[in-house]
Amino acid sequence: MSPFQVFLVAGTHGNEINGPWLLENWDKDQDEYINSYGINFFKEIGNPIALAAGKRYIDNDLNRSFSPSLLSDTHSELKEVKRAQELVKLYGPKGSNPCQVAIDLHTTTSSMGSCLVLYGRRPADLALASLVQAKLGLPIYLHEGDDSQKGFLVESWPCGFVIEVGPVPQSLLNAKIIEQTRIAIEACFESIMKILSGSRIYPKRLIVHRHIKSIDYPRDLHGRVEACLDKSIQGNDWYPIAPGSPLFVKKDGQLIYFDEKESLIPVF
Repeated sequence: MSPFQVFLVAGTHGNEINGPWLLENWDKDQDEYINSYGINFFKEIGNPIALAAGKRYIDNDLNRSFSPSLLSDTHSELKEVKRAQELVKLYGPKGSNPCQVAIDLHTTTSSMGSCLVLYGRRPADLALASLVQAKLGLPIYLHEGDDSQKGFLVESWPCGFVIEVGPVPQSLLNAKIIEQTRIAIEACFESIMKILSGSRIYPKRLIVHRHIKSIDYPRDLHGRVEACLDKSIQGNDWYPIAPGSPLFVKKDGQLIYFDEKESLIPVF
């Protein structure tokens, strides 16, 4: 039986550089930089080619390249598909260095702070996320309700989720973002240690923000954006928008109101 191991990946999107910086500096002082609580782990830069180019991806979004159909496509010439296949062969449950948990480090231009992103409702994901939320109070964003998006990295492991931290512009290092990411990683390792040792105490409830729908900007007949977010909600991620609240404002000052029947929690 293989030992319990964690796969920690950053730079899945090449223009998100804070996670890779964190992992690369961890190499310099691994024992002191982040407390892994004695858990075996492997860490990788997900898309090093895109990271070097300063781009989100080269041929295909790596975090959409882990669908079963793409992973089994032995003839694909897409760089990210080949990289996805390589990572699964190295660190997947049946790989040469099998890992049971995958933690994918991301940043965002959104002012959503630190949060966990889950894809679907796997019990193992929810259980681990509940311990991290209980320790740090992080919001949990359940990404579902959008069938057009699939093939996420962590879905190829028995348990896993994304740590997402913002706001930070793309390709810009930010010490606060790096520190927030480090704290979240340590909380994950601590929670895994408690599960393995049998000392975990799950919270009585788990608060999850479920993805309901995406609302596009108003556009003209040519598809060009013709309004921006109203100042009352700009930067106010995780705060509810009530029906009838201003949502967009046009160049002439005309307001477009939120016309849903129920309040939603925005993540921009």
